[in-house]
Amino acid sequence: MGHITKSSWVPSVTLRVDAEGVEPAALLLGADGRVRGDADMVFEGQPVHPSGAVRHEQASLVLALHEVEAAVERIVIAGVADGGTLTALAPDGATVASYRVPGSPDATAVVFAEFFRESGGWKFGGVGKGYGSGLAGLVTEFGVEVAEAEESSEPAVAGPVPLTGVVKMPGQAPSADGAVVSAGRFPPVDGAVVHGGPFPSADGAVVSGGPFPSADGAVVPGRPFPPADRPYQLVEGWEFGPVFEAFTITGDDDQVVTVDGRVPPGPVLVEAAHEDRGYFGVFPLNSKNKDEEYLFNTTLPDFTGSSVVPAPEGRALRLRVRADRRWAMRVKPVAAARRLEGTLRGYGPEALLYTGGVADLQVHFEGDEDGGGYVGIWCHEVAGHTRLTDQPTLLLNRTEPQRRTVPLPEGPLLLLYKADGPWTLTVDGLDR
Repeated sequence: MGHITKSSWVPSVTLRVDAEGVEPAALLLGADGRVRGDADMVFEGQPVHPSGAVRHEQASLVLALHEVEAAVERIVIAGVADGGTLTALAPDGATVASYRVPGSPDATAVVFAEFFRESGGWKFGGVGKGYGSGLAGLVTEFGVEVAEAEESSEPAVAGPVPLTGVVKMPGQAPSADGAVVSAGRFPPVDGAVVHGGPFPSADGAVVSGGPFPSADGAVVPGRPFPPADRPYQLVEGWEFGPVFEAFTITGDDDQVVTVDGRVPPGPVLVEAAHEDRGYFGVFPLNSKNKDEEYLFNTTLPDFTGSSVVPAPEGRALRLRVRADRRWAMRVKPVAAARRLEGTLRGYGPEALLYTGGVADLQVHFEGDEDGGGYVGIWCHEVAGHTRLTDQPTLLLNRTEPQRRTVPLPEGPLLLLYKADGPWTLTVDGLDR
């Protein structure tokens, strides 16, 4: 189907990729030719990659090639179609690559082309491979697990398929008894595999969802409201906090959540999402069933965030949720939080793990919708500790948009980052 053209160099800038009325999808692949997690598929139903480097916008894909993570070797462009012409445009509107795939009556989905690394840059190559099994069969070839379609008398609607999870989640972490637990899957007592995980993450983990800053500084709408259960991975070698099977719950108004017995005492990660606009707050309850200091207290639209709270000894962790809209929450090991290295983007508060040496941290906080907002960073040095330090180091405490540099001590560190809008963090290591 189609023909293979000689590959050509493309500039490592932000490109817009269109495919003649087709809703395109991008698959970010590692050196093994497979996705690392379900966040590595960007399409209409999941429009922002955790790194922010690949986005789906208005029936197009935006690829910031200069921001793609080093672990990504190829970006495959596909769509629900039997053919068509794929075009990649530079920021000035000039066409830098184009490839035509002739239609075929046997194909319902097609891989149009791919971008791949070579000699420190990026090349474009046409592929033109059709799939009679549709997009579901296409993405399965690259390591994506697709949900089984339910039987229905209604005709099938062409478009992106629902995803239940993705294979190829590397890394391992020790469990409490010393056994090795594969990242992203925690076997309960009965041996069944249960998925949990971030709303999604980068460097393996997940960036909190919500708007992300584009290359020109504009805010891009985030992914849709996350499902209650998604895979995640642990940061390899991180030893702070217990390892356990994730706990997930959803709701649509005020509720008191009692976390079940799968969550042991010690510091745990809490991720939360709140749909649309309105107020969202989460408050741990103490032994007297009274609110303690809040975990989340926000009116950010399409909020997603994470923080760390100590699960108490001798009783269940209880959280009071106040919400105007639908929400989801996950309680997971701290080791499942996103790792801070290189450049990281996010939206709202997030718990971050730092395992590098002394460094400078460049902070760019874009502010909230009204041009204000708060940004703060608390640093917990966790080496040799089993609980959060009573007096963490306050690295940043400001209001309004900021561009600042703060010093980081040597890791391992747990950074509790609080922000009322989109942000970018860049780690600059220091030579010693």
